[in-house]
Amino acid sequence: MESVYDLYQRGCELLDNGDYQAAIVPLSKARELEPDKASIRETLGRALFHAQRYEGAAAEFQAVATKTPTNDYALFCLGRSMQLLGRHREACNPLALASSLRPEREDYRLYRDRARRDAERV
Repeated sequence: MESVYDLYQRGCELLDNGDYQAAIVPLSKARELEPDKASIRETLGRALFHAQRYEGAAAEFQAVATKTPTNDYALFCLGRSMQLLGRHREACNPLALASSLRPEREDYRLYRDRARRDAERV
């Protein structure tokens, strides 16, 4: 049986090489073994996001943001996942929090404002 570290490293390597679907497999196994490890869940969320599996990505980023509510990246990715699912109202809060935590990030502000605009249209 592979160690959590080996699974995580293999998943990161696959993710770095753009093989998002393949990265999901070892990262999911690592998460099963260490469900409270934020780094594993965030990396799995990235793989799921890039594989366009936004529901799964949102769940992983929500888990990270719940455990570490000042993780601006997890909040941003949670908001982006929600946006891509068409859940603009739900995207507003995590994107606003991410933007507040890192006001220098223009991309955070851009997607925050887009979510607010799109939420008003619904």
